[in-house]
Formats: sequence, C-alpha cells, structure tokens
Amino acid sequence: MSGSPELLAPAGSPEALAAAVAAGADAVYLAGQRFGARHYAANFSDEELESAVGYAHLHGVRVYVTVNVLVRDAELPGVARYLLHLYELGVDAVLVQDIGVAALAREIVPDLTLHASTQMAIHNREGVARAAREGLSRVVLARELTLAEIEDIAADAEARGIGIEVFAHGALCYCYSGQCLLSSVIGGRSGNRGMCAQPCRKPYRLVTAATDEYGRPKDLRARPGSDRYLLSTRDLSVYPRLGLLARAPVASLKIEGRMRSVEYVATVTDIYRRALDAIAAGEDWSPSREDMRDLALAFNREFTEGYILGARDIMARDRPGNRGVPLGTVTGYDPRRQEATVRLTGDLVPRSGDGLAFCTDDPDRDAGAVVRGTPPVRSGTVRLSVPAPVDVGARVFLTKSADLEERAKQIMKRHLQPLLLDVTVAWEEGTPCLEAVVDPDGGEPLRVRYRSDLAMEPARSRPLTGEQIAEQLTKTGGTPFAIRNLTLRYPGGLFSPLGELNRVRRAFLGRVEESVLAARRPGEDAVRAARERAGTAIAGLQRTAGAHRNPRLPSVSVYTDTLEGAEAAVRGGARTVYLEVCAPGIFEEAAAVFREGGADLVWKWPSVTRRTFLDAATPLLPSLYDAGVRGVMVSGLGAADAVRRAEPRMALYGAAGLNLWNHRTAAELAPLFLRCTASPELPADDLAGLAALAGDIPELEVLVQGNVEAMVTEDRLAAAVAGEGFLGIQDGRNRVFPLRSDSEGRTYIANAVETSLIDRLPRIAGMGIDAVAIDARGRGPRYAAEMTRLYRAGIDAVARGETGALPGLKDEIKRRALGGITGGHFVRGIEE
Repeated sequence: MSGSPELLAPAGSPEALAAAVAAGADAVYLAGQRFGARHYAANFSDEELESAVGYAHLHGVRVYVTVNVLVRDAELPGVARYLLHLYELGVDAVLVQDIGVAALAREIVPDLTLHASTQMAIHNREGVARAAREGLSRVVLARELTLAEIEDIAADAEARGIGIEVFAHGALCYCYSGQCLLSSVIGGRSGNRGMCAQPCRKPYRLVTAATDEYGRPKDLRARPGSDRYLLSTRDLSVYPRLGLLARAPVASLKIEGRMRSVEYVATVTDIYRRALDAIAAGEDWSPSREDMRDLALAFNREFTEGYILGARDIMARDRPGNRGVPLGTVTGYDPRRQEATVRLTGDLVPRSGDGLAFCTDDPDRDAGAVVRGTPPVRSGTVRLSVPAPVDVGARVFLTKSADLEERAKQIMKRHLQPLLLDVTVAWEEGTPCLEAVVDPDGGEPLRVRYRSDLAMEPARSRPLTGEQIAEQLTKTGGTPFAIRNLTLRYPGGLFSPLGELNRVRRAFLGRVEESVLAARRPGEDAVRAARERAGTAIAGLQRTAGAHRNPRLPSVSVYTDTLEGAEAAVRGGARTVYLEVCAPGIFEEAAAVFREGGADLVWKWPSVTRRTFLDAATPLLPSLYDAGVRGVMVSGLGAADAVRRAEPRMALYGAAGLNLWNHRTAAELAPLFLRCTASPELPADDLAGLAALAGDIPELEVLVQGNVEAMVTEDRLAAAVAGEGFLGIQDGRNRVFPLRSDSEGRTYIANAVETSLIDRLPRIAGMGIDAVAIDARGRGPRYAAEMTRLYRAGIDAVARGETGALPGLKDEIKRRALGGITGGHFVRGIEE
C-alpha cells in the first residue's frame, strides 16, 4: 500500500507479537528483559527475542527493540553487549532515550538503525534536526504536538532524511514523556527506568492557600467542585479521523499498549489495518460504528482525539480505569438473591463470561461482576448477579466482552500471507538441484540454491512422473512459504521413494528460511568488525571505572522567577542566577545588579519550547547579551541549537530535563554546554562516578535544595485557577505537591517534600562538583536570600574543615522548608 504510513503495534509478550503479526501490523516494538521502558510487561528473554525476530521477518514484519531507559555509567558495558546482540539478531531498529546510549551505538554498530523514543521529548524542528545529526533515522514526537506542528516539523525532517512517528491509539501520559519524575520522587519507581507506578491515576484534590514569607501555604483549603482524579488522562484514539492522519507526512502510526492484553493487540491492530488499507486503496472510508465499539470494548478510559487533532477533552478526571461500553442502568437490587435488575440502553446484551462495572458518582463505591450464564432479556431488562449491593440509578458498563475475545482469537488464527517462491528443479547426474527466487521485503530478489544429497536411480519398472515429483515438492504446509511457480527440468526415467523427496523438500525449505533470515542480518565481516569495536569500547569503559575528579568547592546557583528573588540571591552570595521570566525588560533592569554583585545572570527557558516560544524568544537574545545576560538554560537539545544559532556568544546551561545520567551523555553535551545539571534521580555513588568520568567539560551542577520539578504538562490545571496565592494538589496521604504555570500556561508539579543536601556538601565537594543549585521559584525573595546564605555558610564550613556546623545549618533549613526535607535519590537511590 504505497503512501500509507506504517502501522506499528505493541508486543509486550511472544503471544502479543503473534497477535500483532496476524492482525496485519507492518512492524512491532518490543523489549528484552533489560533496558526497556516497560519493566512490568512480560517482555522477551534472549531466546524468545531471537525467535521473535525470526518469526516477524519470515512474515514480512519489522522489529523495533526498545533500549529506551536512562543508563548509569556502570551499566554501559552491559548496554554495549546488548546493542551488539541486537545487531547480530538483525533487528530493524532500536529505540533510545539516552543520548549517551545513542553515541555508544554509533561507535559499536554504526549501521544499526536508531529511533528517538518519545521519551526524548522532541517537540520542535530543531530537536529533530539534532536527532538527524546524531545519527537517528526516526523521531517519535512528543504526544502533545498538534497535527499542524507535526506537518511543519515533518517538512523539515523529510529534507534531512529522517522519519516521523506519532502515537495513534492507547494511553496518554499526563506529563511530557521522559520529563516525569513523579513516580520516582514519591516511591522511588522511576519512569525513566521503566518502573512507573502511575501516580497520575491516583486521587488528588486541588488546594489553595495564602503564603507565608517563605512561599509556604498557610490555611490550606480544598477548592470546591474539582474532580478527584486530577491527573488522569483519557485514552487516545485517532480512528474517527484516521483519514486525516493517513494522509499526513508521517512514516509511522503507533499503537500504545505493551502492558495490554493479547486480545487488545489483535483487536486494535486489526481495526486500524483494515481502515488504513481501505484509505490507501482510495475507498470512501468512514469510521465504522462496530469498529468504534470494539475499540472501546478492547480498553478505554473514554477516548479523546488527543492533542494531535486539537481535542480539548484530554482529561478523564472522574475515574481512572477502563470504562468499557455503556450497557444499561440499575432499576432495582434484590439483596436476598444478590441480583440487580438492569434496563438495557442499547443493542448490547450481556452473555456468559462478560465483565461488568456498576458505577456511581463515587468511584470508591463502584462494583464489578462477571456474568455466569447468559441471562434472558425480558422487556428490555436483565437480572444480573452482583455480590455487593448496587444503588438504583447506577450505570452499568460492559468492560470485558466474551464476544470480542472470541473475535480476537479468530484474528489470531488467521492463515498468514505466505512468502511466495518461484522454484526451479534440475537434475545433475540423477541428483535434484533446487533454486528458489524469493522477494521477502520488496527489495532485491533473493536466490537460494540447494544441491540435495539424493541420488535418484534409473527406474527398473515404474519411474516417477513429473506430476508425482511436483506434488511432493509443492507441499509447504507448516512453513511460511508457498510455491507460486514450479519449473521441473526432469529428464524422466528416475525413481526414488516419495519419502526421500519429502526429505529433500524439507531440507530445501529450511535452507530458504535460513537464507531469508540471514539476508536481514549483517554479514560475517560486519559482525566481526562490530565485535572488535564492542570489545574495544567495553575495555575502555572498564578501564575508566576507577577514575576520580579533583575535589573542589562548588559555587551556589539559584533558580527564581522574580527580579526581587534574583536580587536577593545575589545578596545572599549566589554566583549564578537562573531567572525564569518572559519579560525582557526585567533582564535589562537586573543586569546592573548582577554586574555589581559579580554574579552571572542566565535566562532560564521553560522545559518545553515549542515553535511559538522559540519564534518569540530567539530574536531577543542578541540584545539581551549586550545588556548583560550571559547565558540561557534549556532542557532540550533543540532549544540549545536554537540559542546557538540566534546568538553564538550566549553560554548554554543544561537543566535537569536533559536527563544527564552517564559520562557518554556528558561527552555529547560538552560541545554545546558550559554547564549541565546532573539528573536528580542519580544516587551519590553514581553521581560520583559521572563526575569522575565526565572530565571538566561541561561543568557539573547538582540540585541540592528545593521541591524538585516532577512533571510538566500541557494541561492548564494551574493556569485555570491562577492568582489564588499558593496552589497545589493533595494526595490521599495529605502530601501537598505545589503547582505553578509558565508563560504559555503549562502546569508544573513539584515534589511534596523539599530536597535538602546541605549535610552532604563534604561528599559533593569531594566529587569535584562545580556548582550546587537551589530552586527558589515560587518561594519569594526571603527564601532565595536565606537559603543562598545558608549554603554559602555550609560551603565555607567545608572549606575550613568545620563540618560539625552542618547539622545546625540543616536545622535552619528545616524551619524554612515546604513539606519537610529529604535526601532524595542522592541518599536512597531508586528502586531496581
């Protein structure tokens, strides 16, 4: 189907892989047991992975393997071996998040195709251009982009030879993927390591308050009327407008769902396959009511057409789970029989094996049931067994359909399209010699020759006919092949037992299968060279394991969002101030203060810099530099390149959103950045290793104080109630997570507990860290000034060797902290 985008299906298990292939996926994405961003999926062992690649390739399906987690320095040798293994298997592409991993892949297996995972959070033309220069051939764009933005990006991407992939169906993350630390800071389960605990599906309430002199809430009160599941998104489904996406300049449409059931994979892939084929064939396609119902039955949290199609109904704040399809309404309940009477509202009728949900306005009172035996329908009502009492008026949903599961099983039993062979058989001195021509992937035809070990003898009485030989050689059942044309150059007059001809056929088809698979794998010389490169790289990584960096006393940096906060930080002794405002006049006003205080003024850009922001911000950079702004802090490589192009004199500072976890990433960032912030997810030992291996360029900074930014989202939750002083969300354990919004209305969610590492300053100085940072955004000038002063005092105490002063300084910080203090991942690490 020329011109039709690739249909990319999830394969969280071998069974799901088979379902995706049977349902018509062009490609699947899956993970091995390590380094994939879905740790809790079944995934594939090394043996299963080899079988999966072979199975998919024999059926013309591409295999993309996810290596899309952030990687510690100590894990890099293991990643190198894994990349080599994937290369040897002949996988069609590897998805990566960590730019250090991408760099390692380019070094070891330069002809292994790399795709940028959506966890790279690429959301502008500059980000795609950077990915192209880094050797990636496809970018999975952030799910928050609109179709107009995607088309703009794709036009530039096509000129660079890089493909664009977008999500078409499945779960949406609340936060920009790859930028979410909420699961990590709450419970140590990092989404960047594939272990997200999905705190966005938990209940929260919106709270407001006045603030004290340190920006902390006082007299906290719940905002009336807000829903409970404030961070819970609907599921994406572009199916109703698939024609629009099918004609868009994208290479691939992706179905999310490696944690979903096999039946989900079969159903959703089949529906999208049939629709894409109809559109590509020029049919007057329109969405099918039955298909839309089946998509909803497969799984849904209510559907949205998503940011990609400009939908406003992104959120499902009333409940976080599967909605199923409406079935009816409860009109009565018999507690003695434990039966509910349900009036049906559509044409769906419950049958044995169906799953039901009985829902009220309070999700805590929802009840579930499984239908045992198909109940009779009388006057549009049915009686259903429900173990828990349900209220009259409760809505009943079909959440699991036995009919749908049966249809999914039929999809999985489909006879797969075979690879067609054109076979010629000639005899040399009585020995059959077979040659097959096969076109497995639309490229150059593959020729496979096989000289059998069968010596056919001249017949004494009843020679085999050509028809008898053809009948045996064309039996291909149980193989992925079918013989389209058979040419026999049979001299006649020969004999052999038919069983021997069958044996020859099986050996020949086995040789063809081996050859088809080998054609998708690198050759022996390429593998040998890759192994040598891998050995050299691994030896180098192991030799540097004992490296160290010279100790140094770090300078103090401060994040703030007001001019008053910036001035206060300078008075407190800050050497660098990251000012996050969008009013250029403020920078010109602040510049004089910074010159007098001997501090560097840096414009902190928001974590997300889409086209509208870049087009407004980049023209300001030359005049701001002339006014005294000496740097820009960014969270993405695309934004960094935009700054460099607009004002080459401006120094670049990397924010935590760059996800700096290892020294290979630091080496990739060094040509661009003066200073980079290490990921706040790194434990102390890993941070020390990173500092030792990264060298002195770029400078390294560590966030040591403040409520860590845990989420950035396009949801306007904070902007919608701005101007009320403190704003936050409160969870079921009464923890309050501060909210704020940026100049474009995005919501940022911070950790409920404040990180404080003042007592760890001796260790940090011993690592050779260049700067420590205090996040004072939203906390007011007094917090900025006093925290800066306390950390300056702590560093001075370390310089004098008087570390006994640090516990007292920590007590001072506790009295000013929001939500208490924690050593965070620096002390406790993350769950593995």
